[in-house]
Amino acid sequence: MIRNVHHRMIPADARVVGELLDTLASDDDRLWPCHRWPAMRFTGPLGVGAVGGHGPVRYSCEDYVPGRRVTFRFRRPRGFVGTHGFVVEPVDASRTRLTHRLEIDARGPARIGWPLIWRPLHDALIEDALDRAENAVVPHRHREPRPLSGYVRLLRRCASGRAVHPRRDRSTV
Repeated sequence: MIRNVHHRMIPADARVVGELLDTLASDDDRLWPCHRWPAMRFTGPLGVGAVGGHGPVRYSCEDYVPGRRVTFRFRRPRGFVGTHGFVVEPVDASRTRLTHRLEIDARGPARIGWPLIWRPLHDALIEDALDRAENAVVPHRHREPRPLSGYVRLLRRCASGRAVHPRRDRSTV
């Protein structure tokens, strides 16, 4: 079983952070980092039963408590058996923990694909989402997007079909 957890302590009231969660996949999405990653989209509004995803990743919403949590069950990529989602947890009156949790039983090609391809992309995307959340609710704070690692940039180029064959690209030799 793969458990991948990212969290951020955000200096804001849980109600304010929860409002970000409720914008997921909307035209006014203030949580998902669609400035650098494929947008999260569904066939209808965010809610139990909504089907969609981002890029080649597909899932359906299996649990949604507005302002508190959302859980999605994977449909693709093949071999991803499990869930991912966000949880908003009040710590005290002025601090909230925003957590993204992914739990999958990787099967078949996903056993190799997760550590080599999906995890680096996932980790970068989720950190961008947490930065976006913090920027949205903390006045006068703007965390610049973190530079993507060379490996993540390579994976993104390959995924977009822009990978350059090393023998054809002599400009760096």
